[in-house]
Amino acid sequence: MQTPPMPRAETPPWRRWLPLAILAGIMAVIFLNGWHKLLTLEAIVGVRDRFQSTIVEHRLIALLAFVAAYTVMVSLSLPGASAFTLSSGLLFGWVQGGFAAVIGATIGASIIFAIARTAFGETLAAKAGPQIAKLQEGFKENALSYLLFLRLVPAFPFFIVNIVPALLGVPFRTYLIGTFVGIIPATFAFASIGAGLDSVIASAKAEQAVCLAAKAGAQCPLSIQLANLVTTELKIAFALLSVLALIPVVLKKWRQRHGR
Repeated sequence: MQTPPMPRAETPPWRRWLPLAILAGIMAVIFLNGWHKLLTLEAIVGVRDRFQSTIVEHRLIALLAFVAAYTVMVSLSLPGASAFTLSSGLLFGWVQGGFAAVIGATIGASIIFAIARTAFGETLAAKAGPQIAKLQEGFKENALSYLLFLRLVPAFPFFIVNIVPALLGVPFRTYLIGTFVGIIPATFAFASIGAGLDSVIASAKAEQAVCLAAKAGAQCPLSIQLANLVTTELKIAFALLSVLALIPVVLKKWRQRHGR
């Protein structure tokens, strides 16, 4: 006689909510102290100018430190992803910097995905109504294509795309692959822009020097306009890539209807 399988014990609520509470506490400390305002391209340029020889002499350690910093920033959903991605190319070149940014962003996104699924996934699955259940089923059925689409379209905030798949029951492996592959085009595009920022930085420093000379004792912060670096052509390229990601879904829907 076969012994029936033992029912799986439900995770205690405090264990499900503890990682989220710790994450929220760290975020609160950072925002209350204003440390998130330091995550700017101008601040990173200052770090490069100050530690340029160290970055060159200890490149592997510098790369690992950058990956760790990027991971923390993404897992805490802090602003500054664009500045960090640009700085990856500025600090290490577009190839090494691009890979460092992709790895850091993927690890950070995976952490917040796991925390969101632990805290909310079981509850949502238990209380899902017909509409949510249908949405979950549709998303899981074409999870990789949808994830690639969401990652490739810059219009969707990165931290939102980190959480939504966890709530819709996307498998971790699919999420990991979709995130890693989906962020590669935009990351390397921004890293390549960052690698060519030296002339822009030199111009910004020249303007700062003129300001300091004209207004002795006044505050003249280094100002680099990120909005001018993202061209219309780059946005169109991302939009076309996102459309390509949805082609398998469209073909699948068409074949289902045609078969019927």
